[in-house]
Amino acid sequence: MNALLSVSDKTGILDFARALHALGIKLISTGGTAKLLSDNGLPVTEVAALTGFPEMLDGRVKTLHPKVHGGLLARRDLPEHMAALQAHGIDTIDLLVVNLYPFEATVAKPGCTLEDAIENIDIGGPAMVRSAAKNWKDVGVLTDASQYAQVLAELKADGKLTEQTKFALSVAAFNRISQYDGAISDYLSSVNFEAGNSTPTRQMFPAQANSQFIKLQDLRYGENPHQQAAFYRDIHPAAGSLVTAQQLQGKELSYNNIADADAAWECVKSFGAGGSSTTACVIVKHANPCGVAVGVDALEAYSKAFQTDPTSAFGGIIAFNGTLDERAALQVSKQFVEVLMAVDYTPAALEVFKSKVNVRILKISLPADGSPGRNAVEIKRVSSGLLMQSADNHELALADLKVVTKKQPTPEQLQDLLFAWKVAKYVKSNAIVFCKGGMTMGVGAGQMSRLDSARIASIKAEHAGLSLAGTVVASDAFFPFRDGLDVVVDAGATCVIQPGGSMRDAEVIAAADERGVAMVFSGVRHFRH
Repeated sequence: MNALLSVSDKTGILDFARALHALGIKLISTGGTAKLLSDNGLPVTEVAALTGFPEMLDGRVKTLHPKVHGGLLARRDLPEHMAALQAHGIDTIDLLVVNLYPFEATVAKPGCTLEDAIENIDIGGPAMVRSAAKNWKDVGVLTDASQYAQVLAELKADGKLTEQTKFALSVAAFNRISQYDGAISDYLSSVNFEAGNSTPTRQMFPAQANSQFIKLQDLRYGENPHQQAAFYRDIHPAAGSLVTAQQLQGKELSYNNIADADAAWECVKSFGAGGSSTTACVIVKHANPCGVAVGVDALEAYSKAFQTDPTSAFGGIIAFNGTLDERAALQVSKQFVEVLMAVDYTPAALEVFKSKVNVRILKISLPADGSPGRNAVEIKRVSSGLLMQSADNHELALADLKVVTKKQPTPEQLQDLLFAWKVAKYVKSNAIVFCKGGMTMGVGAGQMSRLDSARIASIKAEHAGLSLAGTVVASDAFFPFRDGLDVVVDAGATCVIQPGGSMRDAEVIAAADERGVAMVFSGVRHFRH
């Protein structure tokens, strides 16, 4: 048996080659890989010696030769193929180990030039991988170090690989080539040569988009029982995202569970990592936050969030940006919960939910570096097309607020304004969010009229027994007329945050002064459709 090894990432390759040699497998290799094996005492035939043709063009041409591709592509079950190999003095290659030039890592580096990118486009590697993967019944093809252990185990046990393993390796190889070619296409499609400028720039959105996703699981059904569905993740998911969750107990997640859980998790992690006085809780129902609060611990945060809308919280999705302890778990367990998410759980907290076997409990680690761990680009499917945009990752700071009224917000109101603005970002438009003391007091979501969203928020607060007197209110977009402002002030709001930018800003500011309320402009809109 012959094995050809040619790897850019040499992780684990030396031990793997030693194990192959111990099994009596002849080693063939290229360039740096061959030198590594030889320097460590392993007998290895360089590809140049195999082909009788030296590497040339700075290594651009070395494996593009019939003695390589003939050895990979020949079908062992066809006598004419084997006769052709014999006539031309070509040996079969039964195992191919290749990982490709690090194109993706290269273009991800700041300051990567077009020349750097081009030189990291692998030609011979993908060609060999395609040849071996096409001839999967006769050739095992490995494209990642994570595959080494299983292949060695089978070779040691049976002296060969099963057809099932070889086919799985072939599928993984074609997937890797697809990812690689997609990354190259994405990069080159984004390069723009402007007139009179020999140095290219990059556009955010390439001329051709080649998104790649890996299936995590099939789902029982989609948004409705008559629809089929599956759950996929990005090839390189953002740290701290829902797809990295570890499910500790409960039924399988449904399509709607996943959609709502993502909304809850993205909202709660916008408050950072939980700690003293910064633990946040978000309760989501049908993709909208129905209760959000911060507290000194998980119990206080949950209790405040639940007060906003106890009716909607029934059967909701609950997320915490910190550790869930037993006290909070006991309170949460009194309600019907579909999905519970937290950064971690105490053993006693998990014990509380053992009897509630259907509750889906997810553990999701936040990024260790304190970054928000968000997607850079958002994609929305439309009929026979896609909408792509940079993600709404804008973070509003206190210094960004522009007070436009005679009345100034108090320090407490300023903190509540920032809190309300964070929540409004995750509420479907038109969004109106009343807040006070680090908790939502009324949420109006998804209405065609901003006035209706304001009225619904007021009604929900009334049903929950909450007074909106002295609250702050966030509007995800500007008030086009003063009537929207009047509605929220009539409900009890004394301070308002909105983007500004309306033709009638002056009219709305005058109305705020007339009503004796403070108003600040954020300068940023947060539509969420």
